[in-house]
Amino acid sequence: MPELPDVDAARVIARRVAVGRRIVAVECADDSIVFDRMRPPEVRRALLGRRVLGVHRRGKHLWLELDRRPWPCFHFGMTGGFHIPSAPGRKLRSSRLKSRGREWPPRFTKLRLVFGDGGELVMSDARRLGRIRLRHDPAGEPPISLLGFDSLLELPSSRELRRLLAGRSAPIKAVLLDQSFSAGVGNWIADEVLYQARIDPRRPGRSLSPAEVSRLRARLKYVMTTAVKAGAESRRFPPWWLFHTRWDQDVSARGEKLRRATIGGRTTAWAPAVQQ
Repeated sequence: MPELPDVDAARVIARRVAVGRRIVAVECADDSIVFDRMRPPEVRRALLGRRVLGVHRRGKHLWLELDRRPWPCFHFGMTGGFHIPSAPGRKLRSSRLKSRGREWPPRFTKLRLVFGDGGELVMSDARRLGRIRLRHDPAGEPPISLLGFDSLLELPSSRELRRLLAGRSAPIKAVLLDQSFSAGVGNWIADEVLYQARIDPRRPGRSLSPAEVSRLRARLKYVMTTAVKAGAESRRFPPWWLFHTRWDQDVSARGEKLRRATIGGRTTAWAPAVQQ
């Protein structure tokens, strides 16, 4: 599933091809699941002829700011992503999924926007778990309004983070995955942060000491910032990160034995020797 760094990389691409340009053609798949019960004519009416003023992100959600409301909002689900003709698609880079090449438009295209200068932006979604919605106030309406702090842009202070964790009896891994708590954290990022913070993912969130919460905050900031700066390209992640071994190896890059279990409904990897 795309995590915050993947979605932010998609935001950068959308900003480059769309901002300041007018939408001159709109192609929509007749898919009321991805389009959240909307029909193609409704989507075309809302988007055709509109100029894109900005591209915004909160957690794993994106939206285009247009010169007239409503605005289109995007969530990539498991396999969704943005594509442009001149570059491979932005989806699941950090999970090692390979690009399908330069087929255009991509397979499973759901929405295709053509701009006045000839540029294009496509969202595709093979498994139909992503969503495209129209909202008059994306940040103030569900589902975006229900999200917790953005893990890159709105990281709370250590004191505030301790307060947020104080009533959490769920495992800290599950707490981090809860988008109403920390928007944008997904499975591998939660594992990476806990590994670097030296915290056992099974521990209740409320059990963390002030020093552990400070480490958690620092590592969350570091992992998010590093992955975003790398454009969600895993080959650019530091070689000692858990990311490189968490899926299919028995030891970390530093030689620590790894253990795996299901926590918060997701496969979790950690190094018991260093995570207490």
